[in-house]
Amino acid sequence: MRITAPKNNATLRVTVVLALLLVLILSGCLPGSKSGGRRITVYGFSVMQDVIEKEIIPAFKAKWKREHNEELNFATSFAGSEIITNQIIQGVSEAKIAILSIERDVDRLQEAGAVTSDWRRMPARGIVNKSPFLIVVQQGNPKGIHDFADLAKPGIRVIHPNPYNSGGAQWSLLAIYGSEVIKSEKQTGTRDEARGLQLFKAIRKNIKMTPDSARAARTLFEQGHGDAIVTYELDAISMKQSGKGFEIVVPESTIFSEHPAVVIDRKVTAEDRPIVDAFMEFLWSDEAQRAFVKYNLRSASNESLNETNKEFVQIKLPFTVGDFGGWSKAYPEIIERIWDAPAEKK
Repeated sequence: MRITAPKNNATLRVTVVLALLLVLILSGCLPGSKSGGRRITVYGFSVMQDVIEKEIIPAFKAKWKREHNEELNFATSFAGSEIITNQIIQGVSEAKIAILSIERDVDRLQEAGAVTSDWRRMPARGIVNKSPFLIVVQQGNPKGIHDFADLAKPGIRVIHPNPYNSGGAQWSLLAIYGSEVIKSEKQTGTRDEARGLQLFKAIRKNIKMTPDSARAARTLFEQGHGDAIVTYELDAISMKQSGKGFEIVVPESTIFSEHPAVVIDRKVTAEDRPIVDAFMEFLWSDEAQRAFVKYNLRSASNESLNETNKEFVQIKLPFTVGDFGGWSKAYPEIIERIWDAPAEKK
């Protein structure tokens, strides 16, 4: 009987090493050749979805790949700002980064212990982009709507999101109320807050639908359910350019919304912190700010970039929430008081 001699031990060791190297190469685990696996979850308020998913995340992934030779995975979720804030507070969200419609939602996240870092240290004091609030009407403006006051006319059907779910709704309410207050100050030198309150109460009777977000309001309007919506400039421009028969009405006075981006610190591991911090810094880079401007959101950190978008409108009497004492005063004293007040009878 013939017996085959065993292989040389050295040869066996080389064979095993080569086999292990092959496995490492195929699995992408060699140093400097990292593959996907680490995932960053980004939450955003509804109108941010297109620019974040189509521009910001792909650009950042390409940048990280060039600099670190690592493929990153991203997960995203978009809804009304109040809704996503509630999800984060309740612990049902894996978000590591949140881009919100209103600063008040950041305050709520801080109170809940979800955000612990100093978000104001970022450029533009943590505001990543901004947008004036405009009116969108049907092509030809058949109802003759030229300013916020016209939304109170008999027979006008207004779609307005619920401010308890939507940051956009809170901006819209402040835009309507504030426009009358700012105009009264311009005309008389004194702010007439009663004018703002009376105007929104008059418009309230014409609000026919109160969806959960600004994007949901746009969808309903595009389906033919109203005569006017008050919304972000980016949605107004997009609807105008869609070819579906809409046009923009620019109010004499309106608010500029300011949108903060924050790290959800309690969800960020030490391993993911460098990626999260790099993504946050990227949001204020000229590359990302140009992307926001491309998608009709105004840059918060480089005003010169805004001059490149010829669709941006001119506002005669602009204002911000700071003109009304910031969110700590504007929410309880204006939004809650006005939204919960009974509408004027028809």
